[in-house]
Amino acid sequence: MPGPRWLRVVALTAFLAPLALTGCGGSSTPSGATSTGDAAGTVWLCRPGVTPDPCLKKLDVTSVPASGARTVQVVTAASDSTFDCFYVYPTVSTQSTDNSSLAIQTSETDVAIDQASPFSQACRVWAPMYRQRTLESLLRGLGGDPAADLVAYKSVLAAWTDYLAHFNDGRPVLFIGHSQGAAMLIRLLATRIDDDSSLRRRMVAAILLGGNVAVPVGKQVGATFRHLALCTSSTQVGCVIAFSSFPSEPPGDSLFGRPGQGVSLQSGQVRRTGVQVACVNPAAIGGAAHPMDPLFRTTSMTPLPPAVTTPWITFPGLYTAACEDAGGASWLQVSDVAAAGDLRPFVTETLGTAWGYHLDDVNLALGNLVNDVRSEERAYELGSRG
Repeated sequence: MPGPRWLRVVALTAFLAPLALTGCGGSSTPSGATSTGDAAGTVWLCRPGVTPDPCLKKLDVTSVPASGARTVQVVTAASDSTFDCFYVYPTVSTQSTDNSSLAIQTSETDVAIDQASPFSQACRVWAPMYRQRTLESLLRGLGGDPAADLVAYKSVLAAWTDYLAHFNDGRPVLFIGHSQGAAMLIRLLATRIDDDSSLRRRMVAAILLGGNVAVPVGKQVGATFRHLALCTSSTQVGCVIAFSSFPSEPPGDSLFGRPGQGVSLQSGQVRRTGVQVACVNPAAIGGAAHPMDPLFRTTSMTPLPPAVTTPWITFPGLYTAACEDAGGASWLQVSDVAAAGDLRPFVTETLGTAWGYHLDDVNLALGNLVNDVRSEERAYELGSRG
């Protein structure tokens, strides 16, 4: 058997806190939270030039292979990048209202570090606070409150409109979102980017994880988007990377990987026939099974492997990824390929089979995704020069 299982402390606490604190969520503006907005009213969780910026945390990483040897890589942010990343975070708010306030709390700061900060190697990260549906609201059903979903979307739209009008200055943009964040970006891209040729030309790529982007069965474009196709190579620009990760076929009641249900409802995608949930393998875009390059914060792991002092850790050769479809589901098949006696920790379906590896969608492939972004940026630059 492989090594010890480990627990994503930050993410699991965020998802399960309302179960332990039923009726006792945080207030709409918790003590100690910050909520200062810019002139347009946007509260920025991350943005260039603001301190502190959780998307600019230290990025040094320790690599722990099966042999147990340790190597440390010093990583720096690309503060002078000519590319912007617009990041929308997943569901983390434990406030007791249906929609969160714009107060920055530890949960938003932690997830920005966890998911978005590594992309600062390749782009300037912009991450707005938004009035997301809270954990308490979602526990009553993902499709149970369209009005609250609309409040969340309008909040993201207002931040995007502010960014585009006052901060973008014609720069190329990558969109990054997970779970509810992906659902909000799906709405934004479908209504504001997909049919606007000038903005499509400015879009380098969209990374929409755990959001159930849909395409016609066997196709690369259609259904969710009319013009934004799935990526089929790492040098394609203006395309979409999307997947939900599982260790096996998602069950029939899964929240991810099956069209028209679960997280699909947050972006108004109700169609179930003739479509499938998109899967693009971040470890080998357009290719077959390939090793993954996971990247995890050491503070979110327990137990932490010994002799690791960097803020990030990776486990090369522990997983492979491949897109699969069966039984009406499409998913990123994450396979543990550890040899007998490998003592490194590995992920589990912490919240049950209907969730799969959802809590780890981003971090299981984070190293691959950063490399994908770099590759697409190079392709975008070459195309611009051509």
